[in-house]
Amino acid sequence: MLDDVRVVAFDIFGTTVDWHTGITEQVGEVFAHRRIDLDPAAFADSWRDRYLPAMARVNNAEREWAYLDTLHRESLNALLTEHGVGSTVSESDRTRLVRAWHRLPAWPDSDELLTRLRHRYTVVALSNGGFGLLVNLVKAAGSSFDAIASAELARTYKPAPAAYLTAAQLLDVARREVLMVAAHSWDIDGARAAGLCTAFLQRPAEKGPYREADRAADTICDIAATSASDLATQLAC
Repeated sequence: MLDDVRVVAFDIFGTTVDWHTGITEQVGEVFAHRRIDLDPAAFADSWRDRYLPAMARVNNAEREWAYLDTLHRESLNALLTEHGVGSTVSESDRTRLVRAWHRLPAWPDSDELLTRLRHRYTVVALSNGGFGLLVNLVKAAGSSFDAIASAELARTYKPAPAAYLTAAQLLDVARREVLMVAAHSWDIDGARAAGLCTAFLQRPAEKGPYREADRAADTICDIAATSASDLATQLAC
């Protein structure tokens, strides 16, 4: 089955880049500047917690299509209001915080993994991030992808099947020729339901130091990798 794989598609937030560290640090800078006495890491967690529900409302046709920056901005506005600091955080601060998702540090082993895989496969970013966001993020992180397949191109979000299948169609490959790599059980489940091959890549620190990351045991996958090196080895790279 995996012998047919031609494309390896990577989730980005948490799988390829460390969103928790990046968002926590940038939230902390804004909060320090505005003298806001809130825990930046806890705020980052709460912001991320609204990620899947916001996209589900789009997928369920409860609202019109909106790209991820818009959803992040709406969630941010609601959180700031709930914490009673809405009047303290300026418009420019809010724009800066939304743009924080455009500049996140890659995991230390991500680039080596992508480089190894590119010798054998076409390696693409398949993310719910908007196309512009992903271009900025990949460039800033120095990630060596062959292409970017934003969910914006499908105008629906993972884990809806169309997000995965549109990427396969644009790359002119069959669904079983795509291996989806993710550190999240919901993403693996969605890709498998769409007919893709799947690889769970363990990222123990993906949700920060106080939350447990997803585990391969939480889903069904074709490959369960304990590290980036392990994934490359299992793919004979």
